[in-house]
Amino acid sequence: MLSETVTLDGHIVDSLTLSKVLDLILLHGGAYEIVRVRIGATRADTSSAEIDVKADDAAQLERILHVIGQHGATRPTEAVRSAPAPARGVFPDGFYATTNLDTFVRFGGSWIPVEPIEMDCGILLTGDPADPANLSAAAVPMHRIRKGDRVVVGDAGVRVVPLAPRDPTSLFSFMGSDVSTERPKEIVIAAVARRMREVKAAGQKVLLVGGPAIVHTGAARSLESLIRAGWIDVLFAGNALATHDIERALFGTSLGVEVDTGAPAAHGHEHHLRAINAIRMAGGIRQAVEQALLTTGIMHALIERNVPFVLAGSIRDDGPLPDVITDSVQAQDRMRDHIPGIGIALLVATTLHSVATGNLLPASVTTLCVDSDADTVIKLMDRGSHQAFGLVTDCEFFMKELAARLEEAP
Repeated sequence: MLSETVTLDGHIVDSLTLSKVLDLILLHGGAYEIVRVRIGATRADTSSAEIDVKADDAAQLERILHVIGQHGATRPTEAVRSAPAPARGVFPDGFYATTNLDTFVRFGGSWIPVEPIEMDCGILLTGDPADPANLSAAAVPMHRIRKGDRVVVGDAGVRVVPLAPRDPTSLFSFMGSDVSTERPKEIVIAAVARRMREVKAAGQKVLLVGGPAIVHTGAARSLESLIRAGWIDVLFAGNALATHDIERALFGTSLGVEVDTGAPAAHGHEHHLRAINAIRMAGGIRQAVEQALLTTGIMHALIERNVPFVLAGSIRDDGPLPDVITDSVQAQDRMRDHIPGIGIALLVATTLHSVATGNLLPASVTTLCVDSDADTVIKLMDRGSHQAFGLVTDCEFFMKELAARLEEAP
């Protein structure tokens, strides 16, 4: 049998990473021998292990090493390998596909962090290979690659750091990773408010990703108050949230239904189109605020507070509003521009935008997905955002309770 020794470092015991790696070796037809293991004495201590991985042939061994490499198993003596991109927007064969976990590449005897890190990308190397101190590595989406760019290929010289186990003393810890409607919701929201305060105190940003149900359910007032109070630093949404928020501001309706009474308005089904048309006539949302056409609502608060927002469109959009980015690749890039510095992301009542944002976020960002449908939370986690917490509840209750918590003295 062929064999190769890998190392595992970190919280590999309490996070069950060690047992997972061993199971994966066997699952893929290999065998292993634990050469050395050191177990940390306390929960704060890290552990390490050396594992001799065995397989029947080179191809099987590479497959096993690739799978366990996604969980932090590293070939420590090898330098990272790269190859030139054959064409614009094309990775070289055998490129390394990233996760959202902290990742490092080995070059010149040093481990270089991959910054920023993002799942489902390649790793671009820039700088002088003869001077590792000036070499940098970054996760780059396929469409940003230019012909000749040096892209990491294979798993050798790449180290992934598994997520540390969740702090059992954290208010989030009782939630675990499963999705359930039976959560003490007020306790969860109190934990979110506390985490938002920590993030702001550390100089990091709060991201809110919202769907139109925020407006339909009457939660828009709560979100507007959070924005005006300075709690929201970035907002991602689609055409619908902005359109129905502006419809509410101009006509008092959302989807043609009176927000205050719940009664359908006469000709209310036309209101969202008339709202879009009014903003298009003004030239955009900011222009509508400056012209005093738009004087209240979520979008008005964002403009008044100078809070950046990205409205990413979809094939089903009416209009859309002139601020909506209809090129999905361009929208992704605009969202990427705002990811650095985010400390907590609140994904509220939107499936597609939640999954899209989860794909961009590093695993180190505290992420809470809130939706009345458990499937939305499950989809987010199934697509690789394993750091996310899920809260199955009505967005109106969540936003209202969160605003009330943040109004309280810390």
